[in-house]
Amino acid sequence: MDSTRVAAPSPAAEHRTVTRVMGILESVAAAGPAGVRLGELADSVDAPKTSIFGLAKGLVATGYLIEREGRYFRGPGIQSLLGSASGASVAYRYELEQLSQRFGETAVLSSLVGDAVVHLDAVEAPQMMRVSPVLHQRRPLWPLSYGKCFLAFMPAQRREAYLGRQGVDDVRLAAMRAELEQVRESRSAVNRDHELIGVASPILSADGGVTLAIGVTGPAARMTDKMEAVTTAVRTVADALSSKR
Repeated sequence: MDSTRVAAPSPAAEHRTVTRVMGILESVAAAGPAGVRLGELADSVDAPKTSIFGLAKGLVATGYLIEREGRYFRGPGIQSLLGSASGASVAYRYELEQLSQRFGETAVLSSLVGDAVVHLDAVEAPQMMRVSPVLHQRRPLWPLSYGKCFLAFMPAQRREAYLGRQGVDDVRLAAMRAELEQVRESRSAVNRDHELIGVASPILSADGGVTLAIGVTGPAARMTDKMEAVTTAVRTVADALSSKR
């Protein structure tokens, strides 16, 4: 008889940091649109504010929370984990369908999550050769058209910190800043990536911030001749969605 015994798995031990992070997220989620102050977060997890402050800032930096006027709110990172765009996803989906149908290309709704772009939803082109974006995965902000929309409307200090990490020379850095200024003025951004062209426009929130962008992407061979029409249509849709936020 085999005398070898398989040890029973030990019960999972609670990790204080994990417990506090989850407690913060649960408190903010439960508060809804009212948000939560730092002191309330500390009370909810029974921890000093000095301990919770760093955790909350870390969740803001990674897009899971939004900090505004001393209160914390649910960030787009939470929605990305859940796999849905927002409570107004029906309206966004409708506009994606309309854009895709009108231009015969892939229409995409993207979100700012930390310092990354996450595609939340897409309606793919009804053509064999088409763009098929991967949803719910983080991608670099630059040079995506959606990422340029987020950078253009980002607070200057945060934007400069991001640009400073790109490892480019002063000439290239100046060109990037100039392009982002143009994006802010025109409310539209373009990314030309060899055989693909993407056009996006920011969806502004009530406070003027931008965490969502909508756009159209397709093969350059088809997109080039309709760039002006696509840009105008995408910007019009984004403005209409901005007015509803």
